[in-house]
Amino acid sequence: MKTAVLAIDVQNGIFKANRPPYESENIVDNICQLISHARKNGNTVIFVQHEAQGVVEYGSDTWKIYDGIAVEETDVRIRKSTPDSFVSTDLDSTLRDAEIGHLIICGYSSDVCIDRTVFRAACSGYRVTLVEDAHTTHDKPHLSAEKIREHHNFILSKHPAVTLMKCGALVSG
Repeated sequence: MKTAVLAIDVQNGIFKANRPPYESENIVDNICQLISHARKNGNTVIFVQHEAQGVVEYGSDTWKIYDGIAVEETDVRIRKSTPDSFVSTDLDSTLRDAEIGHLIICGYSSDVCIDRTVFRAACSGYRVTLVEDAHTTHDKPHLSAEKIREHHNFILSKHPAVTLMKCGALVSG
């Protein structure tokens, strides 16, 4: 079974914002480690980029992959317009055509795009590793980003196809 790193919404409009997400520097560092580890092991790197008219326009600086992350020509790019990376995209066919059955998921936002994509992938037969310290979100009026991430790590890890793992353990093992 082949593996791919799925980096969701790691874009300038989010990570270069005046108010970046929780632990953004650590998250970006961990994502970079995951991507480097994947490339070193011959695994696919897939960037999923959200776009929304008037907010994150396709091709704009805010839409581009965060400047702190190296993108290579061989990396796969998927454009999406909903929180679920599988809805109205070619992600599923891209994965199946490449015979990828295991996804290492990281990025933004823990409570929306990460949640929807992890759950859809697991329910669609993919084995998922959710890297618990490589996804993030923003504080909400009712709950801190730290607690939101902690909650989604716990809930998503209850699916039998989802494994929760720290970045350091994944890249060292």
